[in-house]
Amino acid sequence: MADQKPGEPRKMRTSVKGPLMFSAFWGVLVFFAVLIFASGGSGHSPRFDLAFTGGGIAFIVSLVMAAMLSMSYKENAEHLGKGSGVNLTSRRPGSHGGAVPGPASSGPEKPETPGPGTN
Repeated sequence: MADQKPGEPRKMRTSVKGPLMFSAFWGVLVFFAVLIFASGGSGHSPRFDLAFTGGGIAFIVSLVMAAMLSMSYKENAEHLGKGSGVNLTSRRPGSHGGAVPGPASSGPEKPETPGPGTN
Protein backbone atom coordinates (compact mmCIF):
# COMPACT_ATOMS: atom_id res chain seq x y z
CA MET A 1 0.00 0.00 0.00
CA ALA A 2 1.62 3.19 -1.18
CA ASP A 3 -0.66 5.56 0.78
CA GLN A 4 0.06 3.96 4.17
CA LYS A 5 2.27 5.87 6.60
CA PRO A 6 5.00 3.92 8.48
CA GLY A 7 3.50 4.24 11.98
CA GLU A 8 -0.11 3.81 10.89
CA PRO A 9 -1.90 0.48 11.44
CA ARG A 10 -2.66 -1.51 8.32
CA LYS A 11 -6.24 -1.12 7.10
CA MET A 12 -8.12 -4.19 5.97
CA ARG A 13 -9.37 -4.04 2.40
CA THR A 14 -12.98 -5.13 2.24
CA SER A 15 -13.95 -7.21 -0.74
CA VAL A 16 -17.03 -9.16 -1.72
CA LYS A 17 -15.16 -11.63 -3.92
CA GLY A 18 -14.32 -14.05 -1.08
CA PRO A 19 -17.83 -14.41 0.38
CA LEU A 20 -19.35 -14.66 -3.12
CA MET A 21 -16.97 -17.44 -4.14
CA PHE A 22 -17.61 -19.25 -0.84
CA SER A 23 -21.38 -19.01 -1.32
CA ALA A 24 -21.20 -20.00 -4.99
CA PHE A 25 -19.20 -23.11 -4.07
CA TRP A 26 -21.84 -24.25 -1.57
CA GLY A 27 -24.67 -23.37 -3.93
CA VAL A 28 -23.20 -25.47 -6.77
CA LEU A 29 -22.38 -28.33 -4.39
CA VAL A 30 -25.95 -28.44 -3.06
CA PHE A 31 -27.34 -28.08 -6.60
CA PHE A 32 -25.55 -31.22 -7.80
CA ALA A 33 -26.26 -33.12 -4.60
CA VAL A 34 -29.99 -32.43 -4.84
CA LEU A 35 -29.98 -33.11 -8.59
CA ILE A 36 -28.46 -36.56 -8.02
CA PHE A 37 -30.33 -37.62 -4.88
CA ALA A 38 -33.79 -36.10 -5.49
CA SER A 39 -34.40 -37.93 -8.80
CA GLY A 40 -34.90 -41.26 -7.02
CA GLY A 41 -32.65 -43.38 -9.22
CA SER A 42 -31.52 -43.58 -12.82
CA GLY A 43 -34.97 -44.62 -14.08
CA HIS A 44 -36.48 -41.22 -13.29
CA SER A 45 -35.82 -37.82 -14.83
CA PRO A 46 -33.60 -35.40 -12.88
CA ARG A 47 -35.42 -32.90 -10.66
CA PHE A 48 -33.99 -29.56 -11.80
CA ASP A 49 -36.70 -27.64 -9.96
CA LEU A 50 -35.60 -29.02 -6.61
CA ALA A 51 -31.90 -28.68 -7.53
CA PHE A 52 -32.23 -24.97 -8.39
CA THR A 53 -34.27 -24.37 -5.24
CA GLY A 54 -31.75 -26.14 -3.00
CA GLY A 55 -28.78 -24.47 -4.68
CA GLY A 56 -30.37 -21.03 -4.38
CA ILE A 57 -31.22 -21.54 -0.73
CA ALA A 58 -27.69 -22.76 0.03
CA PHE A 59 -26.19 -19.77 -1.84
CA ILE A 60 -28.33 -17.22 0.01
CA VAL A 61 -27.89 -18.78 3.46
CA SER A 62 -24.10 -19.06 3.13
CA LEU A 63 -23.88 -15.50 1.74
CA VAL A 64 -25.89 -14.12 4.68
CA MET A 65 -23.74 -16.05 7.16
CA ALA A 66 -20.52 -14.75 5.57
CA ALA A 67 -21.90 -11.19 5.63
CA MET A 68 -22.88 -11.46 9.28
CA LEU A 69 -19.46 -12.80 10.23
CA SER A 70 -17.66 -10.06 8.30
CA MET A 71 -19.82 -7.36 9.92
CA SER A 72 -19.06 -8.68 13.40
CA TYR A 73 -15.29 -8.29 12.87
CA LYS A 74 -13.75 -5.67 15.14
CA GLU A 75 -10.13 -4.55 15.46
CA ASN A 76 -8.40 -5.03 18.80
CA ALA A 77 -7.71 -1.97 20.91
CA GLU A 78 -4.28 -0.43 20.36
CA HIS A 79 -3.15 -0.98 23.97
CA LEU A 80 -3.66 -4.76 23.66
CA GLY A 81 -0.74 -5.08 21.25
CA LYS A 82 1.76 -3.55 23.66
CA GLY A 83 3.73 -5.29 26.40
CA SER A 84 5.73 -8.44 26.76
CA GLY A 85 2.84 -10.84 27.32
CA VAL A 86 1.08 -12.40 30.26
CA ASN A 87 2.89 -14.34 32.96
CA LEU A 88 0.55 -17.24 33.69
CA THR A 89 2.56 -18.79 36.50
CA SER A 90 2.47 -17.82 40.17
CA ARG A 91 6.18 -18.50 40.67
CA ARG A 92 8.67 -15.70 40.56
CA PRO A 93 10.99 -15.72 37.57
CA GLY A 94 14.17 -17.60 38.38
CA SER A 95 12.70 -19.74 41.16
CA HIS A 96 13.19 -23.27 39.94
CA GLY A 97 11.90 -25.02 43.03
CA GLY A 98 14.22 -23.20 45.43
CA ALA A 99 14.30 -19.91 47.25
CA VAL A 100 14.63 -16.74 45.27
CA PRO A 101 18.16 -15.39 45.76
CA GLY A 102 18.28 -12.05 47.47
CA PRO A 103 21.01 -9.42 47.29
CA ALA A 104 24.51 -10.79 46.98
CA SER A 105 25.83 -11.42 50.50
CA SER A 106 28.10 -14.02 52.03
CA GLY A 107 25.95 -14.79 55.05
CA PRO A 108 23.15 -13.64 57.30
CA GLU A 109 23.11 -9.95 58.05
CA LYS A 110 24.21 -8.95 61.55
CA PRO A 111 23.06 -5.76 63.20
CA GLU A 112 25.82 -3.24 63.61
CA THR A 113 27.03 -3.04 67.18
CA PRO A 114 28.79 0.04 68.41
CA GLY A 115 32.47 -0.42 68.96
CA PRO A 116 34.15 0.00 72.38
CA GLY A 117 34.14 3.54 73.68
CA THR A 118 31.16 4.81 71.70
CA ASN A 119 27.72 5.36 73.16
